[in-house]
Amino acid sequence: MSAWRELVAGLAADGTLTAEWTPVFEALPRSGFLPGVIWRHHVPTGRVEAVDGTREPYRWQMAAESGDPLVTQWDDGEHQGLEQGRVASSSASAPSVVAAMLADLDVRPGQRVLEVGTGTGWNVGLLARRLGAEAVTTVEVDRDLADAARAALERQGLGAVTVVHGDGFQGHRPRAPYDRVIATCGVHTIPPAWLRQCRPGGRIVAPWGTRFTRTEATVALTVAEDGRSASGPFTMLVQFMSLRAQRQDLPSYADYVTAESREKADRGTTALTLGETLANEWDISRFVLGLLVPDCAVVFDTPQGGRRPVWLCGLGDDRSWACVLFREDERPSTVYQYGIRRLWDEVEAADAWWQEQGRPGLGRLGLTVGDHGQQVWVDTPDHVVGHAVSVSAGEQGKSR
Repeated sequence: MSAWRELVAGLAADGTLTAEWTPVFEALPRSGFLPGVIWRHHVPTGRVEAVDGTREPYRWQMAAESGDPLVTQWDDGEHQGLEQGRVASSSASAPSVVAAMLADLDVRPGQRVLEVGTGTGWNVGLLARRLGAEAVTTVEVDRDLADAARAALERQGLGAVTVVHGDGFQGHRPRAPYDRVIATCGVHTIPPAWLRQCRPGGRIVAPWGTRFTRTEATVALTVAEDGRSASGPFTMLVQFMSLRAQRQDLPSYADYVTAESREKADRGTTALTLGETLANEWDISRFVLGLLVPDCAVVFDTPQGGRRPVWLCGLGDDRSWACVLFREDERPSTVYQYGIRRLWDEVEAADAWWQEQGRPGLGRLGLTVGDHGQQVWVDTPDHVVGHAVSVSAGEQGKSR
């Protein structure tokens, strides 16, 4: 049995791959959609390793047939060579994540699907195998990626897929309405166009997150009968490359911590530890804190003298900041805060709420989106616990 068939069998055995999708994965390995040079991403360590298929075809095939995510482009295509680039801008996701998101999408024969973020073309190829190539439309902002994906689909006999070079943030109105919309890029806001172009009762699946952490959660939204809102649960923690319109660089230290703000910062202490709050990007606690502490970025500084400085930067015009000098040996840790917002106080309040609610995980958390923005809820949509602002004009740029 080939490595790919073993991988697919394992995903089927543990329930990640449903019976409907198993033969589709078997028939369409992701190796048929990958470029000659890929970067294998070992998630537990964060290590990224280049593999050149021309020089090392066996290692390339093993990477392609592995369960690891693969970076396929750096720096929006400007990067050359085998070294790691600055920003990963396209990838082939881990097969387990692809399978789980397709299960969340819950497609049925006869339905029409819009995909945002074509990437290599493998995900849309799987949809085309299941539903028929004419039923699927995919949008990619990068012309080179769109062209390469179109060529790969043609090699697989799926040339009838509609591959659009364009702004996925705007969906693709000419072929709407769709029964399903799926995004393969992380978003902070669900674009209104996706909602408008999806039928009432249809489903939108996307990785959704906050500025607080690079870790998102996939959300499976059902569009209301009036077509003006959608609501649904979070399903699993993931990390995707951001929709290009919604990328954001880390805040600059100099922009926040001026001589004046250092002098006026309030000093206090906290009993919370780094491990309980911010240490692990894959911990549900950090995702939840991001839901309740909006418009805030977290920056880790270099450890010094037994302490790990961690900065919280407000993303509004007021330039509020907080710095926690987490101690490695004991509690409490020293906290400095400056600005209109007391960001660490917000974190402590969010943590207290989470503990009081019984530490709800993704199974109890969900999202509602519509004309009035986005609301995070726990247990039921009428129990709103967090708020994310609606899409701004500045975010209506190009997508992945």
